[in-house]
Amino acid sequence: MPVIRPSSDLRNKYNEISEICHQTKKPVYITKNGSGDLAVMSIELYELLVDRYELYKELEKGIDSLEKGRKYSEDEVFEELENI
Repeated sequence: MPVIRPSSDLRNKYNEISEICHQTKKPVYITKNGSGDLAVMSIELYELLVDRYELYKELEKGIDSLEKGRKYSEDEVFEELENI
C-alpha cells in the first residue's frame, strides 16, 4: 500500500519521509490540497528506475531493428556495448 503524506510534511517531517523512502525502497506520494501532486523517492530508487528506462529503450531499439530485418554481427554488438 502506498505511503501518502500531505505537502506540509515535506517541510515539517522531511527526515521521516526520507527514512520511509530509504526503508521501503518505494516512493512516498505527496498531496496538495487533498489531491496527488508529487512522488518523492530515494536517489537509489530514482537511479534504478532511470537505468531500467534506458535499458528498455535500448531493448525497444533492438526489437524494432529485428522487425525491420536489420541484424548485427557479434563484433558490431560488442563495439556498441563498449561505446555505451
